[in-house]
Amino acid sequence: MFVDKVTIKVKAGKGGDGAVAFRHEKFVPNGGPAGGDGGEGGNVILKVDTGLRTLMDFRYQRQFKAAAGGNGMIKSMHGANAQNVWISVPPGTVVTDLDTDTVLGDLTKKDEELVVAHGGHGGRGNIHFANSRNTAPEIAENGTPGEERNLQLELRVLADVGLVGFPSVGKSTLLSVATAAKPKIAAYHFTTLAPNLGMVQLADGRDFVMADLPGLIAGASTGVGLGFQFLRHIERTRVLLHLVEMDPNNGRDPVADYQQIQQELKNYDAKLLKRPQVIVATKMDLPGSQERLMSFVKTLQLPQDAVYQISSATHQGVDELLRHVATVLADAPTLQSTVSKQAIQTKNYHYQPQQQEQAIQVQKVGDNTYTVTNVAVSALLQRSNLNYQDGVLRFARKLRKMGVDDALLKAGAKSGDTVIIDDFEFEFM
Repeated sequence: MFVDKVTIKVKAGKGGDGAVAFRHEKFVPNGGPAGGDGGEGGNVILKVDTGLRTLMDFRYQRQFKAAAGGNGMIKSMHGANAQNVWISVPPGTVVTDLDTDTVLGDLTKKDEELVVAHGGHGGRGNIHFANSRNTAPEIAENGTPGEERNLQLELRVLADVGLVGFPSVGKSTLLSVATAAKPKIAAYHFTTLAPNLGMVQLADGRDFVMADLPGLIAGASTGVGLGFQFLRHIERTRVLLHLVEMDPNNGRDPVADYQQIQQELKNYDAKLLKRPQVIVATKMDLPGSQERLMSFVKTLQLPQDAVYQISSATHQGVDELLRHVATVLADAPTLQSTVSKQAIQTKNYHYQPQQQEQAIQVQKVGDNTYTVTNVAVSALLQRSNLNYQDGVLRFARKLRKMGVDDALLKAGAKSGDTVIIDDFEFEFM
């Protein structure tokens, strides 16, 4: 089964908590704080595996979670950094954040990596909070949470040459003759339901990847038939082979077919018509095909040598066509990624939770109860270890410095009232 679009959920690991500990060794008379820092949470990373061709593996697993970092320990020992989670994707995968509708990366090269969820930072142990006024602080920080994202993975097949044309014009047959691929071939429309890829290897040592794309029909660019579902794969091909059937008994007009496919490509993306394109007349072994080809060339006012004649059944003209395609491909411009480099996050990107500037909002929700809402205040609560008195006092000092006390007083709060920040309640003094 060919799967080219999936949604997954990724969650990086939480950073480990810093420790509160003190030294008690025999030959360390003054002791002192010795709580270690927490370890870093694990990242979730996508990595290109050239052995993959579809996103089918994601049909069975759509949630990925990295481990949390280890907590800090006694004797100033650092908590263990968590292992990263690696997810293999095929080349040509475009990654989009569904929550922000932002394209995060376009993975096309072997072993290319993209960090899609960054692990949280470990909290500091109490060795960092000692000073001349407090030589034995019972203060430590909790680790920050890991990043969590809902992602869409969209595969756009990577191929040098793409075969386009109406259904049953001989695209799959040509692919089977030119490469070792074995696509399904039958005498009815829409035999090909998914792109097929094959490697063309010429006697002179040149080679290229050819893709048989599902047949297009009128209205494909607006969602009719299978075309719209697979038109995205044409974006990746550097050269297009436009196959037109010359069978005089198929009941179709090759000129109309050619013009219709050109229009569908233009409607989807006008830039596609600027790609090098080779017109290929197929089934030229059939009686009457030459006369039909002459009429086709005359109507479209094409040079006689602009159309390559082949018969995949008899292999007539196939070798000549493939040599010409290799030459055209050598001169074809390299396609630029559809995603700007600024949008791609490399594995060296260091994640920092976004804390946007916003006013502290205080709301009265009961007779003596107030809620405080602010991103920075929530982040402070998240990092504060309130299991120790020193940690509570530090938390209170920082709230005052941030202006929370003034905001509460302005809203009418008095000593003894209950204040709620996220899921934490305390008495206002």
